[in-house]
Amino acid sequence: MANTASAKKAARQAVKRRASNMAQRSALRTAMKDVRKAIAAGDKAAARAMFQKSVSKIDSIADKDIMHKNTAARHKSRLNAAIKAMA
Repeated sequence: MANTASAKKAARQAVKRRASNMAQRSALRTAMKDVRKAIAAGDKAAARAMFQKSVSKIDSIADKDIMHKNTAARHKSRLNAAIKAMA
């Protein structure tokens, strides 16, 4: 348990930061899932539209260091490849 005032404040800030990061990561997962659903449904136009939104979300999260930039690039690449592979 934190003893000093600065340690107590740091602990409070960490709780807020964690909640924010978790919410953003959850929104990212939902956006990526929406793209995969559109791909599974075979709707290329919808998949493209969802992909654009998810790329924006992925880039935003990578900029904030919630996700590593190479992980973000890998997710974008795999989603894009899945869309291109659609017949």
